[in-house]
Amino acid sequence: MDFQEIQALIEKQKSFFATGKTKKLEFRIKQLQKLKHLIANNWEEIVDCIKKDIGRNEIEGYVFDILPVLKECDLFIKNLKKWAKPQKVQSALGTSSYIFSEPYGSVLILSPWNYPFFLALLPAVGAIAAGNTVILKPSELSPHTSSYIKEMIVNNFPQEEFAIVEGDADSAKYLTAQKFDYIFFTGSPKIGKVVYETAARNLIPVTLELGGKSPCIVDENSDFEKAVKRIVWGKTINGGQTCIAPDYLLINEKVKTKFVEKFNYYVKEFFGENPKESKFYTRIANKKSFDRLVSLMQQGDIIAGGTTDENDLYIAPTLIDNIDCSDEIMQEEIFGPVLPVLTYTEIQEAIDFINLHPKPLALYIFSNDKKFVNKILKSTSSGGVCINDTILHASSKNMPFGGVGNSGIGAYIGEYSFKTFSHQKSVLKNSSIIDRDFLYPPYKIFSFKMLRYIVNKML
Repeated sequence: MDFQEIQALIEKQKSFFATGKTKKLEFRIKQLQKLKHLIANNWEEIVDCIKKDIGRNEIEGYVFDILPVLKECDLFIKNLKKWAKPQKVQSALGTSSYIFSEPYGSVLILSPWNYPFFLALLPAVGAIAAGNTVILKPSELSPHTSSYIKEMIVNNFPQEEFAIVEGDADSAKYLTAQKFDYIFFTGSPKIGKVVYETAARNLIPVTLELGGKSPCIVDENSDFEKAVKRIVWGKTINGGQTCIAPDYLLINEKVKTKFVEKFNYYVKEFFGENPKESKFYTRIANKKSFDRLVSLMQQGDIIAGGTTDENDLYIAPTLIDNIDCSDEIMQEEIFGPVLPVLTYTEIQEAIDFINLHPKPLALYIFSNDKKFVNKILKSTSSGGVCINDTILHASSKNMPFGGVGNSGIGAYIGEYSFKTFSHQKSVLKNSSIIDRDFLYPPYKIFSFKMLRYIVNKML
């Protein structure tokens, strides 16, 4: 699709939105039902596309890409009427006040390659449910999934309601420069800043789902077996190519050696003697990402894993010791199965280290000491926190998922998606029966003496 066609498509969607059809709840629910049935009837083909793009096995493809979108559709179908209902709020005497949720209009969604179906369709569900038209730009780095999404949507949704635009970075750049009513971007902080700056020129509101270096703190007072097991799981899902994967380890120096031993044990438990031979171990998505990870692995000392295969884009689950804060591996999100190991003796050291860096998307704490956990919660800032596990906090339909500072702006999932893609419009209705003459000049009821008295009573 060339730029002229994209412009025509945007105008077509804006014209359709102006008809008011998308504001009808019945219309939105039918769209969600249609999307749900499409996904449910084509999930095997979608999973196969994901496997071709990034080498993820079928089980993880279904659990982490397909199932969350199906559940999100069900959640909105069940709750949309309740969430869309005007909310009455407390109001001044003689007036009534409401908050109306209204759609922004035309929404642009830019999705990444690492979860090529989930991170494309999950925000689209929220945008559609809120009553918007949607243009979705999937990542060109997951071509099979992108092509299948386009085929599925184009054959079942009119373009003026829901459209797919494929293309490279130039297409994404062109799209973000257009006058959409809302932009939702998932990707790196570096590209997120560009999207934010471009959107600001047209005063377009945005949600930026970014990433960052998510710390994982392990206390000596933790259920150590489960801690290591869950860290290995969270770090190796999708080959570590997850925005909320543990990015570096902060472990009490007393249990560091024990952690390395258990890390090797659980890698073997999950993937066998040689993870390369396991069908459950995902490869690195592309040569560029592989080369970048191999370069990062040259820093420090490898104390577990470290095996690579360029031809297979394979990198074993790896621990790296003797890392300095100034090393490149600590300056950017790793986005692979490589985990730097840093130690602390007192928890304040770990807290200070975390606070030296930009605010992360996730923070993981493994400890059975409530005071220890609460101290970290009160002393750090992050998009979300998971205690005694990894990843799972992002799967709750009842909590917002999003970043803070460098890790993002805004949040979504469930009702929070509805609020993200809806403008909260305040509406006040006054009575015509009585009037408030004291509000009008010359303000006979007020005097400076009276105002001074009121202010003093408030002190």
